[in-house]
Amino acid sequence: MGKLIVNSYDEFASHLGEVIGTSEWLEISQERINLFADATIDHQWIHVDPERAKVESPYKSTIAHGYLTLSLLPHLWQELIQVNNVKMLVNYGMDQMKFGQPVLAGQRVRLTASLHEIANIRGICKAQIKFRLDIENQKKQALEGLATFLYYFE
Repeated sequence: MGKLIVNSYDEFASHLGEVIGTSEWLEISQERINLFADATIDHQWIHVDPERAKVESPYKSTIAHGYLTLSLLPHLWQELIQVNNVKMLVNYGMDQMKFGQPVLAGQRVRLTASLHEIANIRGICKAQIKFRLDIENQKKQALEGLATFLYYFE
């Protein structure tokens, strides 16, 4: 399945209830985890100290911040869909979000998403995306929930 391309609210709405697609795998490297720790000022050892994590962590590895996995959602969503004729895209909300299991440094994740709800609110497209962030070779997801984006069509 290739990237879905839509040019208007009506085209977008025609995919209601459909799985939009599944992204490519993305590695969560220790470097990415460290950069996120620097950006968020969250340097808890379970994220940034591989030697200590090998000994003290129940995972025997550092783990990605939960919010790092969440922050990948807009990037991975853009792999699945191209919405043309948009002036601006705004993250609006998260609902029913659940972290299923941690992502260990070096593991790969991918997004599967579907269009759960869509509404035209005074010319703004409010799209609610049901998403699941899978971890390669794992049964439980890293993250699942509903993300709401606002698309401002031209």
